[in-house]
Amino acid sequence: MLQASNISHAFDYQLFSNIDFTLKTHESKAILGRSGSGKSTLLHILSTFIKPNSGDVRLFNRDIYSLDESEIEHIRRYDLGIIFQAHYLFKGMTALENLEIATILAETNIDKSIIEKLEISDNIYQKIGDLSGGQQQRVSIARVLSKKPKIIFADEPTGNLDKETAKLVMEVLLDYIKNNSASLVLVTHDETMAKFCDKCYLLENQKLNKYFK
Repeated sequence: MLQASNISHAFDYQLFSNIDFTLKTHESKAILGRSGSGKSTLLHILSTFIKPNSGDVRLFNRDIYSLDESEIEHIRRYDLGIIFQAHYLFKGMTALENLEIATILAETNIDKSIIEKLEISDNIYQKIGDLSGGQQQRVSIARVLSKKPKIIFADEPTGNLDKETAKLVMEVLLDYIKNNSASLVLVTHDETMAKFCDKCYLLENQKLNKYFK
């Protein structure tokens, strides 16, 4: 499903070098690391939003860097779901309207069961600006899952949530990949959340090494 080989990237300093990463259908993998270690950058490379200084990324047996922008955009729209740290919701619209935009673009339908599982049914007609940060985060997750993506890339999806709600979100994400032939790449600083995943890696000293499981 996803295979990255010899990924290296730097800004003013070297973030990481010669990283290999693979992801199969139904797999969930977490990437831990200190702030500034390059976790989010690596996630953005794996999800096609940043091109690394060197290395290759293959998605669904296709070499990403051999595709033109319209082909990459097609993969992003229909096959990938990105949960960013920032919610990127339209605050003047209701939660439902934000979900509808995502499903229209991806040509899918809103899954009411996801809304119920994330416990935002009572907030669906409220404007985003009237919701708490935690509620907005769950709306953004519902928006991603409503696209029916094949791979979910989640950047600190539980960072602003209390312990019980964070556990709920992880259970919903893992339930989704189990029942939809999908996969999950999770970036987090929280070992408790990382342990929900099949495998966990630590990004440290420019290298990505298996951490536990």
